[in-house]
Amino acid sequence: MSTTAVIPAAKNFSCDQELYAWYQQDFSDLPFEVVYKQDILRQGLAFDEQAFRGDYKTKDYFIFTFDRVPLSDMQLGENWKAPEEIRISGGPHELKPTVISVRINPHSPYKVGIYETKLTLFFQNEPVASVTFPAIPEYYNHQQEFNLTKPIGETAPVIEWGYLIYLTVFRNCQYFGKDEECQYCDINHNWRQQKKVGRPYTGVKSIPELLEALSAIDRYDTTAQAYTLTGGSVTAQLQGKNEVDFYLQYAAAIEKKFPRRWISKMVIQAWELDDCRRAVDAGVQIYHPNYEVWDKQLFAKICPGKQRYIGWETWIRRVVESASVFGAANVIPNFVAGVEMAQPYGFQEVDAAVKSSTEGLEYFMSRGISPRFTTWLPEPFTPLGQSEPAPLEYYLKLLRSYRATHRKYQLPVPPGYGPAGAGRAVFSVSAFMDVL
Repeated sequence: MSTTAVIPAAKNFSCDQELYAWYQQDFSDLPFEVVYKQDILRQGLAFDEQAFRGDYKTKDYFIFTFDRVPLSDMQLGENWKAPEEIRISGGPHELKPTVISVRINPHSPYKVGIYETKLTLFFQNEPVASVTFPAIPEYYNHQQEFNLTKPIGETAPVIEWGYLIYLTVFRNCQYFGKDEECQYCDINHNWRQQKKVGRPYTGVKSIPELLEALSAIDRYDTTAQAYTLTGGSVTAQLQGKNEVDFYLQYAAAIEKKFPRRWISKMVIQAWELDDCRRAVDAGVQIYHPNYEVWDKQLFAKICPGKQRYIGWETWIRRVVESASVFGAANVIPNFVAGVEMAQPYGFQEVDAAVKSSTEGLEYFMSRGISPRFTTWLPEPFTPLGQSEPAPLEYYLKLLRSYRATHRKYQLPVPPGYGPAGAGRAVFSVSAFMDVL
């Protein structure tokens, strides 16, 4: 790792033919769908104004912005009009249906517009795929029947093409300021931006209102199969409770009213075993103690609050030990793929970054634990927001390594993420499920 050098510029492709030729030469063992998916996720997506037509589910900004530019720079009002996700298919490469989270970047080489009257994905102004926007969930249309003070999409939004209900019950994080926040994370910045533009954000969601929203889903929805319970870290107290007590009150209330109605997942910090046992008793099935970045030195720099409050060694120990409570297959820690190449302290070379991440995959998968990853896109108000995204080559090599390591240990497909495989996967913030 270097503290001064600048990462070489990512390879830029002038046209789709050039991109495809590069893929065929170096990455033809991977489905081509993941090339577009990872490239769009790392660079963001632009829109023509004509694309915003008809009824579809727009972005709910369920926890972060995931956008490449501030909301104030969105001249078309994309933060109100852009879809939550897109699904691309067809085109000259006969793509299988591929679901991709929308991260707004008006300067991206990928743009959604109209071609021959149909929604189309363009790369460098060439039409390359048909595009579908997600339908408005049926339960969004029945808010008036329930005792809700905020839009139902603010209380209990759905993502992953309807598969996952995302319950961000605490919209801030107590790791606060540049010396505490994870250097890539914009949860607190997102809160400030959304409040400034008038989105009806709730800082701490009430349990009664959350249960009311879930009642609407229970009555009118047949697509959602899982929910994620999450929010910012609690390092002191929140409403008089520590992190464990705060989050488990929600899990217990949901599972009491809707026992096993959905697969229950929780994304929080790495907890000690007794707290993990309490989570299982409350009804939590899948546990996501996200380790963010594998390299120990980078963890300290990129996650300074987590390093001081818990520390890398303790975090990793807790992740592994939690398998004895949840079962190894149900422990699925996330890492933020690509952030290990962020300057000024990240890896300069793609192969070195992939090697580091693969060491983490080997460590966990050899113990029956399958991490997952989200794709890092630099968000502008974060300390790393002015960095360049990791090259596409990095993500394709990482996908290849992920698939090989997963196969090496003959692990099951991670539960709670829907179907796996190109053309079937709905996990939208990376292509790890598309290659399994």
